[in-house]
Amino acid sequence: MSSARPATLEQWLAHIEQQHPQAIAMGLDRVREVAQRMQLGQPAARCIVVGGTNGKGSTVAFIEAIARAAGWKVGAYTSPHLLAYNERVRIDGQDVDDARLVAGFNAVEDARGDTALTYFEYGTLCALWLFQQAGLDLAVLEVGLGGRLDAVNIIDADVSVITTVDIDHADWLGNDRETIGEEKAGIIRGWKPVILGEIDPPSSVLRRAYVLGANAIRFGSDFFAEAIDAERWRWRDVSFRIELPQPALWAPVQRNNAATAIAALRALDKPVPRAAWAQGVAEASVVGRLQRFQRDGVEVLLDVGHNPQAASALAAALKAQPVPGRTLAVYAALADKDAEGVVEALQAQVDGWYLAGLEGPRGQRAAQLQARMPATAAAAAVLADGVQQALDAALAAAGEGDRVLLFGSFHTVAEALPLLRSAG
Repeated sequence: MSSARPATLEQWLAHIEQQHPQAIAMGLDRVREVAQRMQLGQPAARCIVVGGTNGKGSTVAFIEAIARAAGWKVGAYTSPHLLAYNERVRIDGQDVDDARLVAGFNAVEDARGDTALTYFEYGTLCALWLFQQAGLDLAVLEVGLGGRLDAVNIIDADVSVITTVDIDHADWLGNDRETIGEEKAGIIRGWKPVILGEIDPPSSVLRRAYVLGANAIRFGSDFFAEAIDAERWRWRDVSFRIELPQPALWAPVQRNNAATAIAALRALDKPVPRAAWAQGVAEASVVGRLQRFQRDGVEVLLDVGHNPQAASALAAALKAQPVPGRTLAVYAALADKDAEGVVEALQAQVDGWYLAGLEGPRGQRAAQLQARMPATAAAAAVLADGVQQALDAALAAAGEGDRVLLFGSFHTVAEALPLLRSAG
């Protein structure tokens, strides 16, 4: 049997895509059973689990960067990836190499028996196995979908984080914030802190924390992020305050994510040197979060934002840093997203729209995307078959001082990123 196993990472990824009849299969019984066979305990001396609708990846990056600046050995597990699967598993700030991922997948396969696992469950167990081998001070784990029934939730976090709660993945999580909040709140643990990254979380989240005796620490109520000037801001709670540089991740919402990350690390009750807070905030970076390129005097921004809440944060970022010319938007979205809500949130900041098609089972053609939002500014958009064609058209129309925003999903950014990088 072992001789028939995949040998390379590419082969393994193809293999695990075929192992469960559903791409998403909610529930923890199967993954917990395999984890027990693998003798997986806590993946690190301390563990933070990060859930929420938007801001998860950036919050993980801030936690990771600050903890590493403090001298800790840190593992981070995030999803999805943009260009290479290795991006999902980082140890000591480096993506794990193919050989170690293959070893991890083999360890999962050794224990799996007849239990069917989804792609995400394979990846989660592989990451937890690698982290357990690594002797980490801290593991930071990003929830894939929801929380209560997500594979990451087999781990009991020392601190849970729920960044924001908004409408997304409605087919799986529900159609309103209260129902979605109930799913997100599944990562809260009894008598352990939960950091809430918004001042007005759903009552379902607060109720769950209360029932479990978890200490809910809320942004804007228990900790604060206050602007000082263009370069600096202040984090404070009742017993601690510190002045910090603006994050390298420059959208205004990133200061909230940084503040939430600081609150999470402070809740661990493991000392962090004062200088590490500022160093981590300044150094944290995530590909595809308002990532900047320059093309012949045109600023190009890439962002993975794919729901109305993320689009509102994008609009605030564009408004905060205006350009002398026009802003042209290249938008490509998966078919199950609220495209109309996204365009409505952004249209006041955009002067022209370009819509692109996306391939794949959840993709859609540009004309289909446009037909879903006839009452928005994107009803008059230029249509293109794919992301490259739409980006080329927008850049051809843009002049010096203009800005092109390309956004809408991880798939959209993943198609554009190599094009922009290869152009220098």
